[in-house]
Amino acid sequence: MLAKTSNFEADLQDVATFAKALGHPARAAIVQHLAQNESCICGEIVDVIPLAQATVSRHLKTLKEAGLVKGEIDGPRSCYCLDAAGFARFAATMRDFLDGVEAHPIGDQCCP
Repeated sequence: MLAKTSNFEADLQDVATFAKALGHPARAAIVQHLAQNESCICGEIVDVIPLAQATVSRHLKTLKEAGLVKGEIDGPRSCYCLDAAGFARFAATMRDFLDGVEAHPIGDQCCP
């Protein structure tokens, strides 16, 4: 069955893509580790993330597809880093989304 994501506005699709990309603690840890390094990382991420190399590669692929990571992600000699432009887009998208949600607080008026 096809997902009906096309029924939603592009900004909501972007929020969902970014949330899914960061929706696993391993991917959040990868992003955190890449953010702490100011250069491309070649193969060392498997020394930091307590998962098999193939699993780390799958997580990196998910982050790359979301536009948060760039580089060659295929095997132990791969090099990768955060995608600055993609991360700026992620930050702006999430900020806009959260600002829109915070603008309409329910407070104590719902669900006692």
